[in-house]
Amino acid sequence: MSQHTRQVILYKDEDGYWVAECPSLKGCNSQGKTKEEALSNIKEAIVGYVTAPEEDVIP
Repeated sequence: MSQHTRQVILYKDEDGYWVAECPSLKGCNSQGKTKEEALSNIKEAIVGYVTAPEEDVIP
């Protein structure tokens, strides 16, 4: 798998969870109880977002 760089915005919400958003991928966001968990979750979400069209054969 090739490596690509994506900007991620990370902030704490009103419930105390960390939210991670990838602005270049519409609707691609995740969260976690810690920064590390949120970053790990968004990395997984980005991979799923990018590979889903390939698996579904969507151009």
